[in-house]
Amino acid sequence: MRAQASAAAFAAASLWSMPAHATDCRALEGNMAGAVKVTAATAIVPAPTWSPETDSFYKPIPVAVPMCRVEGTIEGNIGFELWLPMNGRWNGRLLGAGVGGDAGVFNYSDMSRRVAEGFATVTTDSGHKVSQARWMADRKARVDYEHRAVHLTALAAKRVVALFYGKPADRSYFLGCSGGGRQALKEMQVYPADYDGVVAGAPGPYMPLISVRMMWFSLLQKREPAGALSDADWSLYEARANRACDGNDGVVDGVVENPLACHFPPASLACAPGQTDGCLSAPKVATLQAIVAPMPDENGRPMDKGLLPGVRTRPGPPSPLLRAMWADAVYNNPYWDENTFRRTADLAAVNRAMPQLRADSVRVAPFVAQGHKAIIYQGWQDPSVIAGPTIDYYTSLAAANGGEARLRNAVKLYMVPGMYHCRGGPGVDQFGGSGQPSAPGDPSRDILWSLIDWVEKARAPGAITGARVKDGAPVFSRTLCPFPEIARYDGIGDRSEASSFRCVRDPGLAARFSSR
Repeated sequence: MRAQASAAAFAAASLWSMPAHATDCRALEGNMAGAVKVTAATAIVPAPTWSPETDSFYKPIPVAVPMCRVEGTIEGNIGFELWLPMNGRWNGRLLGAGVGGDAGVFNYSDMSRRVAEGFATVTTDSGHKVSQARWMADRKARVDYEHRAVHLTALAAKRVVALFYGKPADRSYFLGCSGGGRQALKEMQVYPADYDGVVAGAPGPYMPLISVRMMWFSLLQKREPAGALSDADWSLYEARANRACDGNDGVVDGVVENPLACHFPPASLACAPGQTDGCLSAPKVATLQAIVAPMPDENGRPMDKGLLPGVRTRPGPPSPLLRAMWADAVYNNPYWDENTFRRTADLAAVNRAMPQLRADSVRVAPFVAQGHKAIIYQGWQDPSVIAGPTIDYYTSLAAANGGEARLRNAVKLYMVPGMYHCRGGPGVDQFGGSGQPSAPGDPSRDILWSLIDWVEKARAPGAITGARVKDGAPVFSRTLCPFPEIARYDGIGDRSEASSFRCVRDPGLAARFSSR
């Protein structure tokens, strides 16, 4: 409620005089250039609040500001929604809201939060509906999902914004996590003119390889049921590893600041003779060791760098999205037998079928040359989109774009200690990222507003304060630092307050730039 009230207060403080014709919402309906069709344009007058009916996992918060709700399609299959603040509440900016997973839904969560701050907000289902069976078997739907839908939606939104307000948006930004973070990277890499700045959370730059890892360790446990790891087993491993490395940052608080500096051998969890609790059987230790180690190809050569200490994974069978990548996109066979999966060959196959699913291109010079900015954030303990590849991508970006110092003028990375996938985990997970409560207009506590401050006022982001909240009450806060800096406890202040931590350059993290 506090976040909603502050958003409303900020919007009220940001009023500007809007042209009279901007209230004519219904007039937007109809066909437009670029195969864009506005199927409905509805003036929303909350009384006192309004929320869209939806089954999207991006749940909205109640909207309390008047707006024009624009619903439409592009090329027939790409759905989009654009929410336009009315009655002088537009702040002159357009915000794209990304969607993750297999998409097929709208990001009402970020739209409802940010429209209250004055943004014209837009989102797309990426070219299909979540209920659409076997959509990956459709080549156009695959390509739209990879990159086209977000780009075409940005172009359509800019046209509608200019038409509605009588002027184009002053600035455009994009915010997303998981698949939405990957969409943000694709915008930076492929369509550098779409957005002045992007925030990419947990982007999974080389998602096909991460998908191969997920499929491999799921099948590994299916074939070796005695070694299959339960959620409790992963919790045990996580807790013990965190306990071993928690104090490395100078304070014991249940959060590991830098897992790369952590050493915890899985073999230490092996049960002693006669022990049954708080330990793992020999088959489970063997499985754990295999999963956290670099994934081998069929000839024993490493395909990746493995997992960081204490990072858990999801137990159980492969997710439906993973199966669809091969059953539908690669083999176009709904009866594809996952037991025939081959790490090397099937990685190559998905790269052929969906070449733009990768978002690891380091050719971002056109984006940088236009003065555009990007912020990447990543949970250190993300069990889905693991952290190592995000760090490797950032250091590769530096190597290809003039080195660390030059890259930091355009792209910054924030590693979030203890955070899982986009949110959750033992660390802080509220700092204005996608799907998180916002801190309107405050660049010190909101990563989107930190980006805006960077683009519009040339104030480069520094420390950002993240919060941990439970049942609506703050638990603790922590300073988030731009990579390769980490937060170090000052040894004096309240350990639950971000003000007791300062950002210091970590030699181990900094060395990753020179290793490229």
